[in-house]
This record gives sequence, structure tokens and C-alpha cells, in this order.
Amino acid sequence: MISEILTMNGYGLYVWSAFAFTLLNFTLLYVVIKIQYIKEKKKFIAKFGALNSERAKVAKSQSINKEILSNTSTI
Repeated sequence: MISEILTMNGYGLYVWSAFAFTLLNFTLLYVVIKIQYIKEKKKFIAKFGALNSERAKVAKSQSINKEILSNTSTI
């Protein structure tokens, strides 16, 4: 029974290698995105971490921030 699942009538090598390739690529993609997210989060905290009311007004007045804030429900 298990050997039939592994061999799949001669197609097992193709199927399992394709499955492993896909799983590896999704894992690598997740790791790369997580690393980029952490870098961007650190940049954001460095730039806007200690916002006082004056800097918050300036940040809200910038056009890109208006776009971001318009897509959120409550901030």
C-alpha cells in the first residue's frame, strides 16, 4: 500500500520531486518576505517610532500616508 503511494505507477519520482520543489519554493518565499517585513518594520519604527503631535500632523499630511490611512478603518 505505501509503496504504491510512493511509486504511483512509475510517476512517483516526478510527483514527489514536484511536490518537494513547490514546498521548498513556498518556504523560501515565506522566509524572504518575513525578512523584508522585519527590515521595513525597523525602518518605520526608526522614522515614526516616537511621533509627537507635530510630526504626526506632518506624516498625516503626506499624500502617500493619506492613501494608506484611507484604506484603514480606525487609526
